[in-house]
Amino acid sequence: MTQPVVEVTNLRKTYGPKVAVDDVTFAVRPGEIFGILGPNGAGKTTTVETLAGLRRADGGTVRVLGRDTQRDPAAVKDLLGVQLQEAALHDKITVGEALRLFAGFYPNPADPDELLALLDLTEHVDKQFGRLSGGQKQRLSIALALIGNPEVAILDELTTGLDPQARRSTWDLVERVRDTGVTILLVTHFMEEAERLCDRLVVIDAGRVVADGTPSGLIADLDTDRTVVVRFTDDAHEPARAVLDRLAAEHPDVTGVAEPNGVPGEIAVTGTPRVLFAVVPALAAADLVPDDVRTVTRTLEDVFLAVTGRTYDQDDEPAHAAEGDRS
Repeated sequence: MTQPVVEVTNLRKTYGPKVAVDDVTFAVRPGEIFGILGPNGAGKTTTVETLAGLRRADGGTVRVLGRDTQRDPAAVKDLLGVQLQEAALHDKITVGEALRLFAGFYPNPADPDELLALLDLTEHVDKQFGRLSGGQKQRLSIALALIGNPEVAILDELTTGLDPQARRSTWDLVERVRDTGVTILLVTHFMEEAERLCDRLVVIDAGRVVADGTPSGLIADLDTDRTVVVRFTDDAHEPARAVLDRLAAEHPDVTGVAEPNGVPGEIAVTGTPRVLFAVVPALAAADLVPDDVRTVTRTLEDVFLAVTGRTYDQDDEPAHAAEGDRS
């Protein structure tokens, strides 16, 4: 079995009486994008800052490429690149100056020109940091995390504050970086981001790991119910509801019928994976043609609901989260 490049075992971190990270354990394989997913205040940033040797743990062990980052943080300085959530540069420094400055901190830095090309920054090499867009600043922060030629890179809340187009462009860049051979720890509170990018992940809530696995595997482990949503015009809605209610009472593949809140004309039908094959013939037999038919796809939000019993709010910050730990 391939040796993990990152190993976190029973990690614990407190701030006075507040527990920020509680018995967190995970391992990261070479060459993967590994996600640390959870709402704001869950303990994600504290976890990776402790892993990087930037905070002292109160318990547990953390290793990067076999080195204990708590006992000897300097041992991983040239192996680990870190893009922190609130890192910032002086407004007057240019992109090229920042890369050259950071390159001087390492014995074997990457080629700044290659990083500029990799991250689509070549044309901005002489632009000052304060004049960069949000997406350009994030790309520069990735470049600075990679300038030391690290084997592992931590990217913390990489796309917070970006518009949807810039966020998706940044996702493409993260995959491009992974393809160069860098193992990536991606800290995020965006479910869609984790589903798109992560090979495997842990979901952290209130400082504890509540789920771990591949995004598709975690979703597949949920119950096997499926939901089909149909939408009708006003005059067809009541007859369709009556047909589907009878179907739920008689058909073994249909277990429930409901009307989603705030969506006029929609009817949600829940059942086994074959529920669609029950709904369509029943509506056809009654000569009822819906304006729209769609199946509801499970997501990591459903996983979060299943393991915590509450809905996922990416802007939520639990009252028990430690002060100073914003994610």
